[in-house]
Amino acid sequence: MTQSKSRVVSINSRAAKTRATATKLFVLDTNVMMHDPTSLYRFEEHDIFLPICTLEELDNNKKGTYEVNRNARQASRFLDDLVKGFDNGIADGIPLNKASGGAATGRLFLQTEPLSVALPSSFAAGKADNEIIAVCLHLRKKDPKRHVTLVSKDINMRIKARALDVDAEDYYNDKVLEDSDLLYTGMTELPADFWEKHGKGVESWQQGGATFYKVTGPMVSKLLVNEFVYTEVDTPFYARVVAIEGKSATLQTLRDFGHHKNAVWGITARNREQNFAMNLLMNPDIDFVSLLGQAGTGKTLLTLAAGLQLTLDQKIYNEIIMTRVTVPVGEDIGFLPGTEEEKMSPWMGALEDNLEVLMGADSDAGDWGRSASSDLIRAKVKIKSLNFMRGRTFLNKLLIIDESQNLTPKQMKTLITRAGPGTKVVCLGNISQIDTPYLSEGSSGITYVVDRFKGWAHGGHVTLQRGERSRLADHAAEVL
Repeated sequence: MTQSKSRVVSINSRAAKTRATATKLFVLDTNVMMHDPTSLYRFEEHDIFLPICTLEELDNNKKGTYEVNRNARQASRFLDDLVKGFDNGIADGIPLNKASGGAATGRLFLQTEPLSVALPSSFAAGKADNEIIAVCLHLRKKDPKRHVTLVSKDINMRIKARALDVDAEDYYNDKVLEDSDLLYTGMTELPADFWEKHGKGVESWQQGGATFYKVTGPMVSKLLVNEFVYTEVDTPFYARVVAIEGKSATLQTLRDFGHHKNAVWGITARNREQNFAMNLLMNPDIDFVSLLGQAGTGKTLLTLAAGLQLTLDQKIYNEIIMTRVTVPVGEDIGFLPGTEEEKMSPWMGALEDNLEVLMGADSDAGDWGRSASSDLIRAKVKIKSLNFMRGRTFLNKLLIIDESQNLTPKQMKTLITRAGPGTKVVCLGNISQIDTPYLSEGSSGITYVVDRFKGWAHGGHVTLQRGERSRLADHAAEVL
């Protein structure tokens, strides 16, 4: 959803007055610019107003190495470029058209005068949030015909603003979807009459142990490359869309990883979605895979099993690199001693748990065999921190990004662009377990990449539906 902005200065011409009334004036909270520095250029034809306390908060947050500190510095640079490149009085507003490349055609207003708006006594004086709300009241009083809206990522601030009858809304421009239920699942169930409508003139052939079907019909326009299609009416049919050419789509039947003869490191797919995921993970032509699902759906186990098969047995990749964002669920335990890998190990409990399952899959190996397998596996699985990823290039690696729902789209871009030739990236996440402040299901990095990569010939996505951890975990996920 795109937002907008409006003008507050008095304008002499009638045409300008009409334009000012039609556009909105958006007052930005500091956290909006610290979340997305380019938010200054995201309001199209509308105007933006920045209170002086917003600039002070930006200045207070510019020092540091976290993402919000970098964003605060970038927002300050954008403001500096706008101000120094504008010679006329800034009280009349700074045009954003040139700096935004035509994306924003409104103006930026900075607070250039003291305000005199009395807030209720219950609103503490000197608090930045309350000062910004007071700015909104002042602007509305100054020009009652203009639509003034506060934009903030802070829920409590929006509630306080609405309590004073000030329009307030979240920053929507970073959200890929308004409703997470609309997110691409990577699969489509074929209607019962699919072959009746698409079977006329169908071409079929076999190649590499798989059967291909080239179909034409009305449903082709709704399909995407690497999307899975299935039907379980009468004869079950599972396939992947491998190509779309005009009004025709080519479907390739899947390898059944649910059968024990196709087990991957002793792991077999337990349901339809896990089989879809394994077909993506084991396909070397797929460079990017994203897996979404609730706790216990098998995301990490399937990925590690496929990774070990491709690394140790097929030798397609040199090693497995696993990383995740270090956001604690409860109280932080403080600084950790040791090397980078030792510091990351407390965050990698999921990796250790799944490696135990994979190393214990061969019950006939004995203690010595399992010990040797453990040493071999741990030599090929590396744990890396996100903090040291900038500037790196991974060659012939399998990069697993765990808990990627806690990453911003910018962080996700930083990680995925580390991939060099022969590298495969797998993103795992559960958008119902977001722990990063100001991120939501619609603005999470995993949601962003799922939406942007859909339909790419070398990328695939599957949303895992059913938990396979235990009956207790499944029941807890359902009722709690």
